[in-house]
Amino acid sequence: MGSRHPDRIAGLIYLEAGYSYAYCDRSRGDFGIDLADLQKKLEQLQPGKNPPNRRQLIEELLATALPGFERVLKETLKNLKEAPAAQQPPAQVSPITEAIMAGMQKYTDIRVPVLAIFALPHATGQAFKDDAERAAADARDEATAGAQAKAFESGLPSARVVRLPHANHFVFISNEDDVLREMNAFLGNLL
Repeated sequence: MGSRHPDRIAGLIYLEAGYSYAYCDRSRGDFGIDLADLQKKLEQLQPGKNPPNRRQLIEELLATALPGFERVLKETLKNLKEAPAAQQPPAQVSPITEAIMAGMQKYTDIRVPVLAIFALPHATGQAFKDDAERAAADARDEATAGAQAKAFESGLPSARVVRLPHANHFVFISNEDDVLREMNAFLGNLL
């Protein structure tokens, strides 16, 4: 709505949902979105397919798509190596998650005011053996969710980004007062 029909809405509020599927930071990329985009481009090169401009497609793949995906793959591998086994992504995903991933697009142009509330760093719900372990978990969260919050701030001048330290993913429950205060202030400025 914010990129295709900005004339129909006054603004957007992301409650712990301002991740790359909502706003894609071109400089960082996203594994799922970039993989789907790369697959679509590579499918056009299959025998029997005749893309409108095969040469231009190959040049784009070599210049940006493949190097960009290589960077995303390296970052994903780094994160997998650093994350404890308990935080590794599941081998299988639900049909709902598959459908979301299949329909993901790179939204890079949101032309309405935005309020993005992040639980950052997240409350993990797990006990840490010491402060160093907790600090490492917070640093991993800052490298991923924190980078996405910064992407909103730098890429969308109209965005107001709020970080709620050690809030639950369901920020509207764990930090109801904070969320209501921020939403009311945001909505009041839209009028």
